[in-house]
Amino acid sequence: VQLVESGGGLVQAGGSLTLTCTASGTTFDYYGIGWFRQAPGKEREAVSCISASGESRYADSVKGRFTTYSDGAKKTVYLQMNNLKPEDTAVYYCAAEAMLAFFSCTSGEAFGSWGQGTQVTVSS
Repeated sequence: VQLVESGGGLVQAGGSLTLTCTASGTTFDYYGIGWFRQAPGKEREAVSCISASGESRYADSVKGRFTTYSDGAKKTVYLQMNNLKPEDTAVYYCAAEAMLAFFSCTSGEAFGSWGQGTQVTVSS
């Protein structure tokens, strides 16, 4: 599945952004969706994931600040980011995998499709 991301940008600390991940030509009915990020000089890290049934999971670093959800038609998945911190600065990627085993959703290797990435920069 081809993924298209949008919504990144520059925001001050404490601000909010919402990233979107849309499947081109299909829906996410049977897909697990993951959000990952990679900051310069750092390894990619899992941010959150959502299963096809709507169950979600978050990294400790974003718990209580980030929310991932899909629209009713399951064509778009969102990552709502509140109370952003400078350490949230990174390129954010969404990833998708059909029939994803939820226990593996924090592993990038579990996903076969990736978006192009969108830059999120949080200024202090």
